[in-house]
Amino acid sequence: MWWTRALKSLVSAEEGDRLDLFRMFPSIRRFLAARHHYAYMRIASDLLFVLVVVSGLFGPRLPEANIAVFLSWGVIWPAIVLSWFFVGRMWCGICPFPGLGLFLQRRGFSFNRPVPKLLQKYGVYASVFLLALIIWIEVVAGLDRSPVGTSLFVLSIMLGAAIMSVLFPGQAWCRHLCPLGRISGAAATLAITEFRPDHAKCRGCETFACKKGGEQRRGCPVYLGAFNVQNNLHCLVCGHCLPLCDRDSPQLLLRNPYSELIRNKGRYITCTYIVPFLIGSQLARFFRQTPRYAQLEATLGLPDAVLFSLILVVGFALSLAVIHYGSRLFGITEDPMFGRFAPLVPILIPMAFAGELVYRMHYFAAGIGDFLPTLGRQSGLLALEKLQFMIPEFPVQILAAFFLLNGAIAGCYILWQFCLRDFAGLVGFKNFVGINLLVVTLLVAYLAVIF
Repeated sequence: MWWTRALKSLVSAEEGDRLDLFRMFPSIRRFLAARHHYAYMRIASDLLFVLVVVSGLFGPRLPEANIAVFLSWGVIWPAIVLSWFFVGRMWCGICPFPGLGLFLQRRGFSFNRPVPKLLQKYGVYASVFLLALIIWIEVVAGLDRSPVGTSLFVLSIMLGAAIMSVLFPGQAWCRHLCPLGRISGAAATLAITEFRPDHAKCRGCETFACKKGGEQRRGCPVYLGAFNVQNNLHCLVCGHCLPLCDRDSPQLLLRNPYSELIRNKGRYITCTYIVPFLIGSQLARFFRQTPRYAQLEATLGLPDAVLFSLILVVGFALSLAVIHYGSRLFGITEDPMFGRFAPLVPILIPMAFAGELVYRMHYFAAGIGDFLPTLGRQSGLLALEKLQFMIPEFPVQILAAFFLLNGAIAGCYILWQFCLRDFAGLVGFKNFVGINLLVVTLLVAYLAVIF
């Protein structure tokens, strides 16, 4: 039965147990290969984008009378975060931000210059910095409560993508600079699906159409091509390569969500920078919502922006310290086969992205009860105000604790797999226990600031 094979592929960390969904359900492949299906999804996301921008710029200035704020931060962004765990970066395949740039490229407004080596090498640092800046502005400037600020934010990302499209071919912004794409790529390493080639079928291919394009079809927008996909960091699961490949190589595999983390052992530089910042920023953001933060602000007499910045730096430093100390306990940070790696990063990835899901879930739960009344105030349908409701805080906290506990258990599972496989006998029992205690300590820190 297909469902028993699917269950086995989700549980087993062995590559041979992965289930190819394209072979099991050919309709999925046909759907993704038909470009008009993606066109419909792109149109839907573009319309949603236009709604947010127009409503934010020209609608009421108060968040309780403008749906742009909750639609962006309470619906779209949590939905994107949730999608990471199932379909990886597929949202990036229908993201509206590159739309203007693609339109300009199709009209010939592009210099089509090669992407500079400098951008290829250091783009990850720039995108992580932009991500940090977005989170800081979101919190300090109240971006998640400002209709105008939200609209200007999404327009700025679209402008950045458009400028990159005018300068370079394809979607250089998505591949090298987009902060949302960067965090999506890091989170996609946890997805239960992966888009991979069948290398046996790729062998002997001379056209590389999946990367270059052909027959008036553009190739991979992020310069990969199916044959180059080795992880979930960059592939948009956009389906461009499916109709271009005449060897039926691309596969959509159902897998154990931790298999990629176990296999790559912290070699991804993207995750190495994003994970400690994400954990530190989450602890700072959760702490800012507690009464203790207000007490500390009154005691120190510091402006909110200064105090939050200090706590953000402290949270980041503590996260780095945990990763550094955990790596010392692990005892191995370099391998003659694949070079340096950070073993604590994949161990903490599940908790880092569970924390982001929990943070967005709190925002959603706090605002969903007022969404229809907000729509009523903005549209003049005051009868909708009667539909207001409130989700109690306690069940949300219990659900948050459940997600974070699962993230901690997943981290301990990844460590256990490390010690069973490639590093069998190399990590002492005391050090093994010590690393597990670090994970538990981080879990307690999360629960302390949430409850």
